[in-house]
Amino acid sequence: MAISSALYRIVKRYKDGAISPSIEMRSGTKSAGGPTGGAGPSGPFGHIEELPFTRAHLKVWLTAGMGFFTDAYDLFVIGAIITIFNAYKLPGFYDPGLEGLLASSAIFTAIVGQLIFGRIADIMGRKFIYGIEAAILSAGALLSAFSPNILWLLVFRSILGIGIGGDYPLSATIASEYSGRRQRGKLVSLVFANQGFGTIAAVAVAVAAVAYLPPDLAWRVAAGVGAIPALSVIYLRRKLPETPRYSALVRGNYDEARRAAGVLGANLTGEGVVARRVGLLTFIRRYWVTLIATTVPWFLMDIAFYGTGIYSSSIVSGIVGSSSSIVMTIFEAGIPFLVGVPGYFTAVALIDKVGRRSLQIGGFLAMALVYVYMGHLLAVTGGAITKAMPAFLGLAIYSLSFFAIDAGPNTTTFVIPSEVYPVRYRTTGHGISAAMGKLGAGIGTLLLIPYLRTTYGLATTLDVLAIISIVGAAVTLLLREPAGRTLEEASMEELVQGEAEIPAPLSV
Repeated sequence: MAISSALYRIVKRYKDGAISPSIEMRSGTKSAGGPTGGAGPSGPFGHIEELPFTRAHLKVWLTAGMGFFTDAYDLFVIGAIITIFNAYKLPGFYDPGLEGLLASSAIFTAIVGQLIFGRIADIMGRKFIYGIEAAILSAGALLSAFSPNILWLLVFRSILGIGIGGDYPLSATIASEYSGRRQRGKLVSLVFANQGFGTIAAVAVAVAAVAYLPPDLAWRVAAGVGAIPALSVIYLRRKLPETPRYSALVRGNYDEARRAAGVLGANLTGEGVVARRVGLLTFIRRYWVTLIATTVPWFLMDIAFYGTGIYSSSIVSGIVGSSSSIVMTIFEAGIPFLVGVPGYFTAVALIDKVGRRSLQIGGFLAMALVYVYMGHLLAVTGGAITKAMPAFLGLAIYSLSFFAIDAGPNTTTFVIPSEVYPVRYRTTGHGISAAMGKLGAGIGTLLLIPYLRTTYGLATTLDVLAIISIVGAAVTLLLREPAGRTLEEASMEELVQGEAEIPAPLSV
């Protein structure tokens, strides 16, 4: 009881802002406008905050979103590639002992990319490194297609993962910092919704490749196609100006910030306000609750999303039975992903209206409901759901878990970290949060899901995923809702007059 009361007090104080940095002006300085020191609609970014969704935002969406198209593409394609290896026992590539490592190699190296690129982008600027991660991603996909054996495929998939990881904090933060408070959730979630298009492309390419090409060529084509979307936006990423907020609040360069705002057709009003510098340990001390609230739900969500996604083929066959051909096996494994695609756009439509927090909690609880129901059916039918209902109905119900994930925590865990950290640590905070997500994904694909499936069966696996989802919903209660707030309000940024430095070092 005492622990519950203490937790309640911590959550209440956090939501009230009592244990996070206050928004204040340094002694002896003059307020730059409004209670947030220039962060509100009357401050320097006021015109950006009130902008409607424009064609310029669509360009930002296209430029930032192609990395997530590729991320989703590779998530499904590696599962299809493993299915091809197993079905045809391809020499040099069929190795059940390395299957789990192959499934998770890009996931683990994505952690490296998220942490490194996230910190560099806060120190040197978003533009400094934007586009490099897309080049790494493209190189990894192309090299994977030419792998001579499974060991080299592991190496090249690991390179691919670094690029994918780097894309998370950069694209999310750039989309966030180019947005206004009224449509920021929409733009950042639209960037992430490219995962849905990547999923559709992966299903189509994998099925077509297996249907019309010999197995050794089919998987190589499927792997290599993943390079195309990232290659298409490298030039656009290198030409995109530094974000207005980083230019103004970190560099103190308001001329550069005005040029960046001009991309959106917006103006900046006033200048001289910058973000107060704090050391890394001070950042952690002030934002530790925020770190828990953004990392733990993402960690738990990715256990479910990647664990069920990469092993979709074996899970679906456990529900509907074995398919008559490898083409049908890959197609049926892709159905949950396809059902999930409308979930991304449900999130886009709702995220600024109902808020990130409610959407995330609702998605987690809906996931838990589907997992519990399917686990119960599997238990009472002895693992043969087709005894209780038609196979297509069982698959449809299970697939709703993917809709719930994409409409809820898969989207919101990506959006929230791009809003709730101060500008000098925004990509760092997002990178840490995303890295924890990929750690969960790696644990799910390499250890947890294979162990539970082999040792306890699919019913118990789904029951465990239900518990994980409920815990994710509970931890989400720690979040402060950023919807409708400016970035400075959502992150409780400390703004002061005239304290520009470039670049900000990794001080403690």
